[in-house]
Amino acid sequence: MTLSHVLCPVDFSEASRPALRAAAAIADYFGAALTVLTVDDPLLAEVAALTDPPLSAESARELRRFVTDTLTRSTAGGHDVELTVVVGKPAVEILRAAEARHTSLVVMSSHGRSGARKMFFGSTAERVLRDTSVPVLVTPPDGPLDVTPATVARQVHRIIVPVDLSDASAPQVAAAARIGATLQVPLLLAHVLEPVFVPYHIRVSMSGVDAARRERAEEQMAAIAADLAAGVQVETLVLTGDAAEEITKLVASRQANLIVMGLHSAGLLGPRIGSVTYRVLSLSHAPVLALPPAPPAGS
Repeated sequence: MTLSHVLCPVDFSEASRPALRAAAAIADYFGAALTVLTVDDPLLAEVAALTDPPLSAESARELRRFVTDTLTRSTAGGHDVELTVVVGKPAVEILRAAEARHTSLVVMSSHGRSGARKMFFGSTAERVLRDTSVPVLVTPPDGPLDVTPATVARQVHRIIVPVDLSDASAPQVAAAARIGATLQVPLLLAHVLEPVFVPYHIRVSMSGVDAARRERAEEQMAAIAADLAAGVQVETLVLTGDAAEEITKLVASRQANLIVMGLHSAGLLGPRIGSVTYRVLSLSHAPVLALPPAPPAGS
Protein backbone atom coordinates (compact mmCIF):
# COMPACT_ATOMS: atom_id res chain seq x y z
CA MET A 1 0.00 0.00 0.00
CA THR A 2 1.39 3.43 -0.99
CA LEU A 3 0.27 7.01 -0.46
CA SER A 4 1.85 9.95 -2.27
CA HIS A 5 -0.13 12.91 -0.91
CA VAL A 6 -2.26 13.55 2.18
CA LEU A 7 -4.60 16.54 2.45
CA CYS A 8 -5.80 17.76 5.85
CA PRO A 9 -8.36 20.59 6.01
CA VAL A 10 -8.54 22.43 9.34
CA ASP A 11 -10.79 25.18 10.71
CA PHE A 12 -8.71 26.00 13.83
CA SER A 13 -11.15 24.16 16.09
CA GLU A 14 -9.91 21.73 18.74
CA ALA A 15 -11.59 18.94 16.76
CA SER A 16 -9.18 19.67 13.89
CA ARG A 17 -6.13 18.85 15.98
CA PRO A 18 -6.62 15.04 16.12
CA ALA A 19 -7.18 15.03 12.36
CA LEU A 20 -3.96 16.97 11.79
CA ARG A 21 -1.96 14.70 14.09
CA ALA A 22 -3.34 11.64 12.30
CA ALA A 23 -2.62 13.14 8.87
CA ALA A 24 0.97 13.95 9.85
CA ALA A 25 1.53 10.46 11.26
CA ILE A 26 0.12 8.81 8.14
CA ALA A 27 2.21 11.06 5.86
CA ASP A 28 5.33 10.18 7.85
CA TYR A 29 4.50 6.48 7.86
CA PHE A 30 4.16 6.35 4.07
CA GLY A 31 6.65 9.06 3.17
CA ALA A 32 3.86 11.13 1.60
CA ALA A 33 3.61 14.86 1.06
CA LEU A 34 1.25 16.66 3.45
CA THR A 35 -0.87 19.71 2.67
CA VAL A 36 -2.76 21.50 5.44
CA LEU A 37 -5.57 23.63 4.07
CA THR A 38 -7.82 26.26 5.61
CA VAL A 39 -10.63 28.07 3.83
CA ASP A 40 -11.56 31.71 4.46
CA ASP A 41 -15.19 32.75 4.15
CA PRO A 42 -15.78 34.78 0.93
CA LEU A 43 -17.91 37.47 2.60
CA LEU A 44 -15.41 37.90 5.42
CA ALA A 45 -12.59 38.11 2.88
CA GLU A 46 -14.48 40.81 0.98
CA VAL A 47 -15.18 42.87 4.11
CA ALA A 48 -11.58 42.52 5.30
CA ALA A 49 -10.04 43.24 1.91
CA LEU A 50 -8.85 46.69 2.95
CA THR A 51 -7.50 45.77 6.37
CA ASP A 52 -3.80 45.81 7.18
CA PRO A 53 -2.55 43.12 7.34
CA PRO A 54 -5.00 41.48 4.93
CA LEU A 55 -7.13 38.51 6.01
CA SER A 56 -5.10 36.08 3.89
CA ALA A 57 -1.88 37.03 5.67
CA GLU A 58 -3.51 36.71 9.09
CA SER A 59 -5.01 33.35 8.17
CA ALA A 60 -1.65 32.11 6.92
CA ARG A 61 0.02 33.20 10.18
CA GLU A 62 -2.69 31.54 12.28
CA LEU A 63 -2.44 28.37 10.21
CA ARG A 64 1.32 28.22 10.73
CA ARG A 65 0.85 28.71 14.47
CA PHE A 66 -1.93 26.11 14.65
CA VAL A 67 0.11 23.48 12.78
CA THR A 68 3.28 24.13 14.77
CA ASP A 69 1.46 24.01 18.09
CA THR A 70 -0.54 20.88 17.20
CA LEU A 71 2.37 18.86 15.89
CA THR A 72 4.77 20.01 18.61
CA ARG A 73 2.32 18.78 21.25
CA SER A 74 2.40 15.34 19.64
CA THR A 75 5.57 13.29 19.50
CA ALA A 76 5.44 12.89 15.73
CA GLY A 77 8.60 13.23 13.72
CA GLY A 78 9.62 15.94 11.30
CA HIS A 79 7.11 17.07 8.73
CA ASP A 80 7.49 18.58 5.27
CA VAL A 81 4.18 20.46 5.24
CA GLU A 82 2.61 22.72 2.65
CA LEU A 83 0.32 25.33 4.25
CA THR A 84 -2.43 26.71 2.03
CA VAL A 85 -5.11 29.37 2.55
CA VAL A 86 -7.90 29.74 -0.01
CA VAL A 87 -11.20 31.61 -0.18
CA GLY A 88 -14.51 29.89 -0.89
CA LYS A 89 -16.92 27.28 0.39
CA PRO A 90 -15.02 24.74 2.51
CA ALA A 91 -16.26 21.50 0.91
CA VAL A 92 -15.82 22.83 -2.63
CA GLU A 93 -12.28 24.04 -1.94
CA ILE A 94 -11.29 20.82 -0.16
CA LEU A 95 -12.42 18.77 -3.15
CA ARG A 96 -10.73 21.18 -5.55
CA ALA A 97 -7.44 20.94 -3.66
CA ALA A 98 -7.65 17.15 -3.52
CA GLU A 99 -8.10 16.95 -7.28
CA ALA A 100 -5.41 19.51 -8.10
CA ARG A 101 -2.81 17.75 -5.94
CA HIS A 102 -3.78 14.21 -6.98
CA THR A 103 -4.42 13.50 -3.32
CA SER A 104 -4.28 9.89 -2.13
CA LEU A 105 -6.13 10.51 1.14
CA VAL A 106 -8.10 13.31 2.79
CA VAL A 107 -7.99 13.36 6.60
CA MET A 108 -10.56 15.56 8.33
CA SER A 109 -12.52 15.83 11.54
CA SER A 110 -16.12 14.71 11.77
CA HIS A 111 -16.89 17.94 13.65
CA GLY A 112 -15.70 21.49 13.29
CA ARG A 113 -16.80 24.79 14.71
CA SER A 114 -20.35 23.49 15.16
CA GLY A 115 -19.25 22.60 18.70
CA ALA A 116 -20.57 19.67 20.73
CA ARG A 117 -21.08 16.26 19.19
CA LYS A 118 -24.51 15.95 17.60
CA MET A 119 -26.55 13.19 16.02
CA PHE A 120 -25.47 14.49 12.62
CA PHE A 121 -21.82 15.03 11.92
CA GLY A 122 -20.36 18.25 10.51
CA SER A 123 -21.85 19.62 7.32
CA THR A 124 -18.43 20.14 5.69
CA ALA A 125 -17.45 16.49 6.24
CA GLU A 126 -20.82 15.38 4.94
CA ARG A 127 -20.55 17.47 1.77
CA VAL A 128 -17.02 16.26 1.09
CA LEU A 129 -18.15 12.65 1.44
CA ARG A 130 -21.04 13.20 -0.95
CA ASP A 131 -18.74 14.25 -3.78
CA THR A 132 -15.28 12.84 -3.08
CA SER A 133 -13.47 10.71 -5.61
CA VAL A 134 -10.65 9.80 -3.17
CA PRO A 135 -10.73 8.02 0.21
CA VAL A 136 -11.54 10.19 3.22
CA LEU A 137 -10.45 9.34 6.77
CA VAL A 138 -12.93 10.95 9.16
CA THR A 139 -11.51 11.31 12.68
CA PRO A 140 -13.50 11.79 15.91
CA PRO A 141 -13.05 15.12 17.70
CA ASP A 142 -11.55 13.47 20.79
CA GLY A 143 -8.65 11.65 19.15
CA PRO A 144 -5.42 10.76 21.01
CA LEU A 145 -2.68 13.32 21.65
CA ASP A 146 0.13 10.84 21.04
CA VAL A 147 0.01 9.99 17.34
CA THR A 148 3.28 8.96 15.75
CA PRO A 149 4.22 6.69 12.84
CA ALA A 150 5.36 4.13 15.41
CA THR A 151 2.07 4.16 17.32
CA VAL A 152 -0.36 4.14 14.37
CA ALA A 153 -0.21 0.38 13.91
CA ARG A 154 -0.42 -0.28 17.66
CA GLN A 155 -3.48 1.93 18.04
CA VAL A 156 -5.38 0.17 15.26
CA HIS A 157 -5.92 -3.10 17.10
CA ARG A 158 -8.48 -4.37 14.61
CA ILE A 159 -10.18 -3.09 11.44
CA ILE A 160 -13.95 -3.44 11.23
CA VAL A 161 -15.21 -3.80 7.66
CA PRO A 162 -19.01 -3.63 7.37
CA VAL A 163 -19.98 -5.58 4.25
CA ASP A 164 -23.37 -5.26 2.54
CA LEU A 165 -22.66 -8.05 0.02
CA SER A 166 -23.21 -5.71 -2.94
CA ASP A 167 -20.85 -5.49 -5.93
CA ALA A 168 -19.01 -2.71 -4.08
CA SER A 169 -18.00 -5.08 -1.27
CA ALA A 170 -15.03 -6.69 -3.05
CA PRO A 171 -12.97 -3.51 -3.64
CA GLN A 172 -13.87 -2.27 -0.14
CA VAL A 173 -12.60 -5.49 1.47
CA ALA A 174 -9.50 -5.51 -0.77
CA ALA A 175 -8.61 -1.98 0.36
CA ALA A 176 -9.12 -2.92 4.00
CA ALA A 177 -6.95 -6.00 3.51
CA ARG A 178 -4.11 -3.87 2.12
CA ILE A 179 -4.30 -1.64 5.20
CA GLY A 180 -4.42 -4.66 7.48
CA ALA A 181 -1.38 -6.19 5.80
CA THR A 182 0.53 -2.90 5.99
CA LEU A 183 -0.24 -2.36 9.68
CA GLN A 184 -0.20 -6.10 10.48
CA VAL A 185 -3.59 -6.01 12.20
CA PRO A 186 -6.55 -8.38 11.70
CA LEU A 187 -9.78 -7.66 9.82
CA LEU A 188 -13.27 -8.35 11.05
CA LEU A 189 -15.74 -8.53 8.17
CA ALA A 190 -19.25 -7.94 9.47
CA HIS A 191 -22.60 -8.24 7.73
CA VAL A 192 -25.80 -7.20 9.48
CA LEU A 193 -29.07 -8.88 8.56
CA GLU A 194 -31.69 -6.22 9.11
CA PRO A 195 -35.23 -7.44 9.89
CA VAL A 196 -37.44 -7.65 6.80
CA PHE A 197 -41.17 -8.10 6.48
CA VAL A 198 -42.17 -11.51 5.17
CA PRO A 199 -45.88 -12.00 4.38
CA TYR A 200 -47.52 -14.55 6.63
CA HIS A 201 -48.35 -17.07 3.91
CA ILE A 202 -44.76 -16.96 2.62
CA ARG A 203 -43.35 -17.44 6.12
CA VAL A 204 -45.68 -20.42 6.70
CA SER A 205 -44.75 -22.07 3.41
CA MET A 206 -41.04 -21.36 3.86
CA SER A 207 -40.28 -22.33 7.45
CA GLY A 208 -36.76 -21.41 8.50
CA VAL A 209 -36.54 -18.39 6.18
CA ASP A 210 -34.48 -16.43 8.76
CA ALA A 211 -32.02 -19.30 9.15
CA ALA A 212 -31.76 -19.57 5.37
CA ARG A 213 -30.94 -15.85 5.07
CA ARG A 214 -28.22 -16.18 7.69
CA GLU A 215 -26.76 -19.31 6.09
CA ARG A 216 -26.64 -17.64 2.69
CA ALA A 217 -24.97 -14.54 4.14
CA GLU A 218 -22.39 -16.66 5.97
CA GLU A 219 -21.56 -18.49 2.73
CA GLN A 220 -21.06 -15.22 0.87
CA MET A 221 -18.91 -13.80 3.66
CA ALA A 222 -16.75 -16.92 3.72
CA ALA A 223 -16.26 -16.64 -0.05
CA ILE A 224 -15.14 -13.01 0.26
CA ALA A 225 -12.68 -13.92 3.02
CA ALA A 226 -11.33 -16.84 0.98
CA ASP A 227 -10.44 -14.48 -1.88
CA LEU A 228 -8.07 -12.45 0.29
CA ALA A 229 -4.34 -12.90 -0.04
CA ALA A 230 -2.60 -15.43 2.15
CA GLY A 231 -1.30 -13.96 5.38
CA VAL A 232 -4.20 -11.54 5.93
CA GLN A 233 -5.80 -12.26 9.30
CA VAL A 234 -9.56 -12.23 8.81
CA GLU A 235 -12.67 -13.13 10.78
CA THR A 236 -16.24 -13.03 9.49
CA LEU A 237 -19.36 -12.32 11.49
CA VAL A 238 -23.07 -12.16 10.62
CA LEU A 239 -25.26 -10.17 13.01
CA THR A 240 -28.94 -9.30 13.14
CA GLY A 241 -30.44 -5.91 13.94
CA ASP A 242 -30.05 -2.28 12.97
CA ALA A 243 -26.88 -2.11 10.85
CA ALA A 244 -25.44 1.16 12.17
CA GLU A 245 -26.15 0.31 15.80
CA GLU A 246 -24.71 -3.20 15.52
CA ILE A 247 -21.56 -1.92 13.82
CA THR A 248 -21.10 0.74 16.50
CA LYS A 249 -21.51 -1.83 19.29
CA LEU A 250 -19.10 -4.19 17.52
CA VAL A 251 -16.43 -1.49 17.31
CA ALA A 252 -16.68 -0.96 21.08
CA SER A 253 -16.80 -4.64 22.06
CA ARG A 254 -13.86 -5.61 19.83
CA GLN A 255 -11.81 -2.50 20.65
CA ALA A 256 -11.44 -1.66 16.98
CA ASN A 257 -9.86 1.69 16.17
CA LEU A 258 -10.64 1.85 12.47
CA ILE A 259 -13.75 1.26 10.38
CA VAL A 260 -13.48 0.88 6.60
CA MET A 261 -16.78 1.59 4.86
CA GLY A 262 -17.91 2.20 1.31
CA LEU A 263 -19.67 5.23 -0.14
CA HIS A 264 -22.31 4.09 -2.57
CA SER A 265 -22.69 5.38 -6.10
CA ALA A 266 -25.92 6.87 -7.39
CA GLY A 267 -25.41 6.48 -11.11
CA LEU A 268 -24.44 9.65 -12.97
CA LEU A 269 -24.64 11.66 -9.75
CA GLY A 270 -21.46 10.03 -8.45
CA PRO A 271 -20.75 8.98 -4.85
CA ARG A 272 -23.60 9.47 -2.38
CA ILE A 273 -23.11 8.63 1.26
CA GLY A 274 -25.33 5.74 2.28
CA SER A 275 -27.60 5.91 5.31
CA VAL A 276 -25.67 3.25 7.24
CA THR A 277 -22.32 4.96 6.65
CA TYR A 278 -23.87 8.29 7.65
CA ARG A 279 -25.24 6.91 10.92
CA VAL A 280 -22.01 5.08 11.79
CA LEU A 281 -20.13 8.36 11.33
CA SER A 282 -22.64 10.01 13.63
CA LEU A 283 -22.57 7.32 16.32
CA SER A 284 -19.06 5.89 16.39
CA HIS A 285 -16.04 7.27 18.26
CA ALA A 286 -13.63 5.38 15.98
CA PRO A 287 -12.04 6.85 12.85
CA VAL A 288 -13.88 5.91 9.66
CA LEU A 289 -12.14 5.46 6.32
CA ALA A 290 -14.82 6.15 3.71
CA LEU A 291 -14.05 4.71 0.27
CA PRO A 292 -15.73 6.10 -2.85
CA PRO A 293 -16.95 3.56 -5.41
CA ALA A 294 -14.44 2.53 -8.05
CA PRO A 295 -14.86 4.50 -11.29
CA PRO A 296 -16.48 2.62 -14.17
CA ALA A 297 -14.10 0.72 -16.41
CA GLY A 298 -12.67 2.94 -19.13
CA SER A 299 -13.45 6.21 -17.30
